[in-house]
Amino acid sequence: MEPILPGSRIGVLGSGQLGRMFTMAARRMGYRVHTLSPDEDSPTGQVADREITAEYEDVDAIAAFARGVDVVTFEFENVPTIAAEAAARHAPVRPNGRTLHITQQRAREKGFLADHGFPVTPFAWIQSVDELAAAVVHVGLPAVLKTAAFGYDGKGQRKVGSLDEAEIAWSDLGRQEAVLERFIDFDREVSMVGARGVAGWTVTYGLIENTHTDHILDTSVCPAGVGEPVERRAAEIVVDLLHALDFIGVMCVEFFLTRDGELLINEIAPRPHNSGHLTIDASMTSQFEQQLRAICGLPPGSVEHLRPAAMANLLGDLWRTGQPDWAAACLVPGVHLHLYGKAEPRRGRKMGHLTALAHTTGDALRIALKARAAL
Repeated sequence: MEPILPGSRIGVLGSGQLGRMFTMAARRMGYRVHTLSPDEDSPTGQVADREITAEYEDVDAIAAFARGVDVVTFEFENVPTIAAEAAARHAPVRPNGRTLHITQQRAREKGFLADHGFPVTPFAWIQSVDELAAAVVHVGLPAVLKTAAFGYDGKGQRKVGSLDEAEIAWSDLGRQEAVLERFIDFDREVSMVGARGVAGWTVTYGLIENTHTDHILDTSVCPAGVGEPVERRAAEIVVDLLHALDFIGVMCVEFFLTRDGELLINEIAPRPHNSGHLTIDASMTSQFEQQLRAICGLPPGSVEHLRPAAMANLLGDLWRTGQPDWAAACLVPGVHLHLYGKAEPRRGRKMGHLTALAHTTGDALRIALKARAAL
């Protein structure tokens, strides 16, 4: 299959910060980028060659969009499958619509992982009160009840310690389809970014350790410092999953690392991931350039990690008393500022991030937090 070379047009469905950073990587390599979403003056649209405003369910607009590009990719996984199908009639869609269908819904995702022998927490799919009661017995308590669809950053999930709590939580979540998962008293949360190209090559980045506040990613550090056996096992899982899904592009797999050293898959993100943002500054090839290389049929870029690094998220909460003091943060040596071009800061909304490089991950994290505190 012939590669899609610089000068070609890349179509991005979605227009948030992930699309923005992908577009910046693509334009640096000589590609043109078109983006489609319901939004105007979006983070991606601000840096793309063309911004198209349309609903994802508008199959005529999707078809016209796909006819105008050489390949279509996704900025987030909740693009309706009808949009992927409409685009695929006119241009290659990478990753494929099947992957979107699986990862859009927790029950389908968990079922796929379990059916293919990947390590996951015990779970059950809930569609009725009777199924909820049976799930509590099967999964055990404590457990976490999660909506089956459209959950992120902790939205749509509750920890429960009894059947009564589970029934109340399910009612509060609107009695919609849900998944009950056993609560894992894990040692830490880690993630790994991997990629697979059109020719079948695969690469994986080093494990990243993540910390969350109010279920939203707060900081990430790489390397994770978990030891070679765990790194190797994570890479095996990610590569096997890329092949099992016939995946083309960049994927991030989020894991729980248990206290006895076992890795359990928490979630799959079929796209670049917040925890991988530090690869922009700390890796030979960023996750966004790797996504471009993968979907365009180019060889993989080096995943060499240049220096220990830390990333600190910047949420809309920082704007509560006015514009943050960007100059103060930029005074801190070794810090890189990335802002996403979002006009309206809201509590919990990801507005940007800081990355710091140092001789150790501990030093990098201290530098990033010092810069954030200066804001």
